Amino acid sequence: MTVLHNPVVRGFAPDPSMVRVGDRYYVATSSFEWFPTIPIHRSRDLAHWEYAGHVRGAVPGDSLAGVPDSGGIWAPSLSWDGERFWMTYSVVRSVGTPYFDADTYITTASDIGGKWSAPQRVVSHGFDPALFHDEGRLWLLNLQNDHRPGGRRFAGIVATELDRDTLAPAGPTHLLLQHERLVEGPKLVRRGDWYYLLLAEGGTGFEHGVLVARGRTVTGPYEVDDRPLLTSRDDLSVPLQKAGHGELVELPDGEWVLSHLAARPVLTPAGPRCTLGRETAVQPVTWDDADGWPRLRHGGWHPVVEVAVSPRSAAPPGQVAHSEEPLGWPWSSPRGYPDPSWADATTRPGWIRLRGRHGPESRWAHSLLAQRLTEHRAEVEVTVEARPLTFTQAAGLVLWYGADAYLGLDLTWAEPEGEEQRGQQWRDGGGRTALRLVERDEDVTREVAVVEVEFGAPVTMGATVDGADARFWYVRDGERVPVGPVLDFSRLSDDHGSRLRFTGAMAGIHAVDLVGAEFNADFGGFHLECTPPG
Repeated sequence: MTVLHNPVVRGFAPDPSMVRVGDRYYVATSSFEWFPTIPIHRSRDLAHWEYAGHVRGAVPGDSLAGVPDSGGIWAPSLSWDGERFWMTYSVVRSVGTPYFDADTYITTASDIGGKWSAPQRVVSHGFDPALFHDEGRLWLLNLQNDHRPGGRRFAGIVATELDRDTLAPAGPTHLLLQHERLVEGPKLVRRGDWYYLLLAEGGTGFEHGVLVARGRTVTGPYEVDDRPLLTSRDDLSVPLQKAGHGELVELPDGEWVLSHLAARPVLTPAGPRCTLGRETAVQPVTWDDADGWPRLRHGGWHPVVEVAVSPRSAAPPGQVAHSEEPLGWPWSSPRGYPDPSWADATTRPGWIRLRGRHGPESRWAHSLLAQRLTEHRAEVEVTVEARPLTFTQAAGLVLWYGADAYLGLDLTWAEPEGEEQRGQQWRDGGGRTALRLVERDEDVTREVAVVEVEFGAPVTMGATVDGADARFWYVRDGERVPVGPVLDFSRLSDDHGSRLRFTGAMAGIHAVDLVGAEFNADFGGFHLECTPPG
């Protein structure tokens, strides 16, 4: 038996879709506006996971320019037909509107970390698609979206049989189920004479859950279980909140597990906030001998942190997820892949050189590299070397959720102390080089502190995160000097603000040049350390 500690993939890793192929387990998660698109992790024992690659080319043109925060790739579904891997997913280009403007794609690969086929668009009823392989037939499941005034945005679950070669519809679309509660994220599994339909229920916040329905045929009719398979919505003291979006996987010995998303909240005066985003967890499942419904092995419907599983294979502890690419995993960048020149070894080996582009609120060309925070206690540090000559040039360290939620400490230009902001005055030798600390909260950006530093000298700066608190600092004469007060890190969460948010907090580096787009900043010694509880 292996004891796993949930979440098994920690930090921003939502909407897990898990399959077993032989003695390997693979899980794909949502990437939203971030690249690399659709990260995939693998494991032999369900407890220790490592990065296995991603679906390169998932977005036509490798660009999500213009897509809003928390748009992009939603809820990929990974499957295996006995010969090759299949991935289906939606690219959502509108968030918070009746029209999701979603395109559903399918791509395949013989090797999980190899080349994926060019994505092919298929019928796109809504987001959260999934594929079901049954006796040589291929079915596409989807959420149906009714965009009309008075319509239900979550108007039921539909299924369309596809031609395996052309991926065109091979028959009519069938309505499988409509429910009084919001249901999405359909997944089908066959066991004996029953088809079990797993549904993400109640939205993806604290009301989330997994509901199960079953029928004798793929197209139904389906009866709904009278209780959830998984949820934590009835008890906010459960360590794993927002539990939902599940998928059943059979182990080699005939046992079953449920992969699902969950979140670990930080308690704040404003309520619980999940700064790490939604993460990937696993729960053992058994089948009720009396009525045939799946149930959590430990009883009830609450997820638990420590569980024992028997996957037959063993994996050494301490595997670390990294890519061999210079700016590969765990680095991520918004709306496109990093420019290869950022890691040009001939320029300055071991350093990253960012060329400034748009500002941090851009949906188009922001030069930003970031890594996921995986624990509530973390520390990040980097040395920045740059020569900003105007307030339109800046480079530094960011704690990032999105364009409307971030904290940043930038090396930039500022007016002489005491002089008001009136734009650049272009006086020779005027102004000063400064560290400028800002916080962005939806439509408001606030300057928190400005500290003068030496022009042209490298500056080592950092941030410490402890639960809901964040403190920025820089190094002067070998000592850490705080910049500004403690800031509210919990605003960098799914649960703060009035807009839909689906990702997670990250720490990274960025550069801005609003005028010339040619200002360069060098970053060395980037180090992010996340400390697990206990």
